Amino acid sequence: MNRFSGKSVIVTGSSSGIGRATAVLFAKYGAQVTITGRDAGKLEATKKKMLKVMKNPENVCVVVANLTDSDGQDEIVQSALDAFGRIDVLVNNAGANVVDGTFNTDQSTELYHKTFQINFEAVIEMVKKTKNHLIESKGEIVNVSSVAAGPQALAPSPYYAASKAALDQYTRCVALDLILQGVRVNSVSPGVVTSGFLGAMGMSEQVQKQIEENFTSNRACIPAGVCGKPEDIAELIIFLADRKRSSYIIGQSIVADGGTSLVSGLTAQNIQRNN
Repeated sequence: MNRFSGKSVIVTGSSSGIGRATAVLFAKYGAQVTITGRDAGKLEATKKKMLKVMKNPENVCVVVANLTDSDGQDEIVQSALDAFGRIDVLVNNAGANVVDGTFNTDQSTELYHKTFQINFEAVIEMVKKTKNHLIESKGEIVNVSSVAAGPQALAPSPYYAASKAALDQYTRCVALDLILQGVRVNSVSPGVVTSGFLGAMGMSEQVQKQIEENFTSNRACIPAGVCGKPEDIAELIIFLADRKRSSYIIGQSIVADGGTSLVSGLTAQNIQRNN
């Protein structure tokens, strides 16, 4: 239960979904956790869940900040240092599929900039601003990518897919650079997860439920027949952040998607039925 005792962890996008589940799990394992997001109310809900599984309430640092703003990034890093004196793990979880109602490659350049700002540029800045502290602690970075990065195309959300593909390559590059200084960098690539992600895109709960039912009922979408839970991805993040359990994994993007990325248009067809 004390796997991360004495370790200071930053989890971006901690107000819901995968970020919240990850923060709670780190708290359960004894970490000192800095949670951050733009919604104070949701962050307080995350904190309450963390307090239920942790012994020391002083091991939670809450920072309401805009991750796409340089001052916000500085506030997150400095708050973690002020609260715990060090940074051992950075989990770059915050991300979004920014939409404007256009689900094709005619999306505006403005939408491209907004998407890359949260999904890619913010990660780069957080890595730069925590780098020296992570080198000092011989720490870990875990980025949260997506199976949308490819190689299959996601035509309705080209900028989201491209930003996650860029994140995967950045993860590999920075992993090769920082391992020379004792810092491991990896990422996870979730598939469909019931995490409020669709709600953030403006979809009602009814629409979200219908979409998830459509996915799970079609084995060509999710061969496992179920959507992932935030806790499923959180467990993987914890694994990659634990050097005792994953020390030889460097610069990898671990897929957790119920088999979605294994299916192609050809294999989705029932050949036996057609014969």
